[in-house]
Amino acid sequence: MTLDTRIDWLGVPAASLDTEARRAAQDRQATLTKPPGSLGRLEETAIRLAALQGTPRPALDRVRITIFAGDHGVATEGVSAFPQAVTAEMIKNFARGGAAICVAARALGAELEIINLGTVYDPGPLAGVKDQPLGPGTANLMTEPAMTDHQVALALGAGRHAAERARLECCQLFIGGEMGIANTTAAAALACALLGAPPRDLAGPGTGLDQEGVAHKAAVIQRALDHHAAHLASPLEALRRLGGFEIAALAGAYLACAHMGLPVLVDGFITTVSALVATRLQPQVADWLFFAHTSAEPGHAAVLAALAAHPLLDLGLRLGEGSGAAIALPLLRLACALHNEMATFAEAQVSSRV
Repeated sequence: MTLDTRIDWLGVPAASLDTEARRAAQDRQATLTKPPGSLGRLEETAIRLAALQGTPRPALDRVRITIFAGDHGVATEGVSAFPQAVTAEMIKNFARGGAAICVAARALGAELEIINLGTVYDPGPLAGVKDQPLGPGTANLMTEPAMTDHQVALALGAGRHAAERARLECCQLFIGGEMGIANTTAAAALACALLGAPPRDLAGPGTGLDQEGVAHKAAVIQRALDHHAAHLASPLEALRRLGGFEIAALAGAYLACAHMGLPVLVDGFITTVSALVATRLQPQVADWLFFAHTSAEPGHAAVLAALAAHPLLDLGLRLGEGSGAAIALPLLRLACALHNEMATFAEAQVSSRV
């Protein structure tokens, strides 16, 4: 795929980190009433957020969670334990507020946005759901490119515009989530192409496949890789041929967040594959990404390793929807609270280290 005016924004460099804010945050950490480094990664997190937000006192009061939904043509190959109708049914569940991410967003006071990029079964207009249809799901990636040039450009743009809305509304952190039956197959295929890894190492149970089902999924992915082999050197073309509407939208959102200087908390396997695509297109995007958790999907570890990422949690999660990132959000908020509200040695009149 050649860069054209619809996607020339992908080449925009990521925003720079604020080194003065980082130094000021480091200096503050050194004066707080605790042994240096005793709060471990919570200290590192607060300092990183200070550099990303450009303030010695970072905060995460306003958080946007955006869920991108879309169907996948490869579902016809029997790679999911659930029927394809579930994508549209879950969009309705999101609209009613009954999904896990809806519960988490309410509990956290986070803003939740749902974007339907195209499903086989049309759920119809729903309150609280933005319809940006790119087609009735992608094509079957095993035998043809999942998306046209136009579709992948629009999907990336949908992610960009979601990030821009979050930034314009003064959000301090962006969380992306996804919904789409068979999207673990698309994500695993894309990860295999980007990492040069065999499908047997990255294919997992997804919605609950048994061992035989996982082996079948790996075989489908291998056929897809063989079919598209001559076109996978470019990460953008690999995304077009093997990805999905929601996978592309997430990559676009992460790129745009980095361009605008908006920190991101990445969820699980599928969103991390999108992050891998984003960093392959613009390596400095990595500076703007936090990683929430280690998914139970076997391919996640390989993608995290490629990104040199160290997630905050390991709880055996594999739900998607951005749920793992939502669960990790209180840790980031606590890191900020400890950094901002602890007394210094001087304030508490406590003797400092000799």
